[in-house]
Amino acid sequence: MMRASANSSTRQSKVTSLSVLSRYVKINALLAIISAVFGLWALQLVFSYLSELDSIDDSYTIGAALKYIFYRSPYFLEQFMPTGALLGAIIGLGLLASKSELVVMRASGVSVYRIVGWVLQPALIFVLLALVINQFVLPYSNQLAQDINNDDIQERITSVEGYWTVQPRLKSDAAGETQPDGSDILYIDYADVEGNIGKVQRWHLDNDGRLQTAVVAEGGQYTGRTPINPTDAASKYRYEWQLKNMTTLTINTGFDSSQDTAISDTLSLPFAPESVYLLTREAEDLSLTQLYAHRQFMRGQDQRSLLHELTFWQKLLSPLSILSLVIVACSFVFGSLRTHSLGLRIVVALMFGLLFSYIQDLVGFISLATGFSPFIMVLLPIVGSALLGFYLIKRQM
Repeated sequence: MMRASANSSTRQSKVTSLSVLSRYVKINALLAIISAVFGLWALQLVFSYLSELDSIDDSYTIGAALKYIFYRSPYFLEQFMPTGALLGAIIGLGLLASKSELVVMRASGVSVYRIVGWVLQPALIFVLLALVINQFVLPYSNQLAQDINNDDIQERITSVEGYWTVQPRLKSDAAGETQPDGSDILYIDYADVEGNIGKVQRWHLDNDGRLQTAVVAEGGQYTGRTPINPTDAASKYRYEWQLKNMTTLTINTGFDSSQDTAISDTLSLPFAPESVYLLTREAEDLSLTQLYAHRQFMRGQDQRSLLHELTFWQKLLSPLSILSLVIVACSFVFGSLRTHSLGLRIVVALMFGLLFSYIQDLVGFISLATGFSPFIMVLLPIVGSALLGFYLIKRQM
């Protein structure tokens, strides 16, 4: 009876000791990761502000630059989470190793994998934080930042931003039959979730591909939808926008041209304002749910946007990147500090973090160039990093 009581007391004491050690390691790892992430974040904010000073003028003031950096700060924070977690885990465990506390833990029977599990638990806080930022913060903060930095917006608009489409045009002859009347090339630079659209440009080409008219409108407001076939309850809809301040350039035979202005006109599209919003936004400015909605819309159109798919998987799997780098960080710490100093291990960890980031960018480019599965290409560096970490940890046991 006394022996059973002694065994029970010993087990209770061991559980209490493990609980104390677990809390001690978790707090050290959490504080170190917080310091590393927010330290790197603060440095990036300073460097970004210094780079914005070159653009200061009468229209882009210091106050506007500060607001721009403020709105971009969530993006910088999310970008530095994996590297910060890697660096913080090494510093937190390295401080324990420098005091021989890790040696004492292992000598008392605590396994390496249990210690790694303790370190991964604080990292889960940043996993959740990364998901929250990607889903709820970045779509709005990036848009606010772009609204301030107008020069940056214009540079992107003149290159690839916005929505482009080719619409066939039909006309009715004297007998009432419809015949092809060339096509319209339509460009919309942006749209918001309320249905408003920005600058609209439309070029009409005849059946031989010759330019007939060019139309520019300052913007438009969504006015509603009408069924394509009113007699059919299951008919699809056409969505209409009221364009404002239009300028029309008409090219006549012999290269004579005339220019007219109009207060308003109607723009008709086969999809809703929400879809136009998704089509006119850059992939990195969309949340996870918006990227998924974009993917479903493109599938419905029998099309595919590899860039949006790649961005979706990068954002969705970014928490796993944090965890895999923390595993690698743990593998760098276990072992004698006499062989390699803590400072050297921190430098090696930073180099590995940069290499991991470059590999992620590389596999993304490969996926876009070859059309290979974005999911697999994004997952490969994460799995490779985790396997490398577990291999190095096993060598230390």
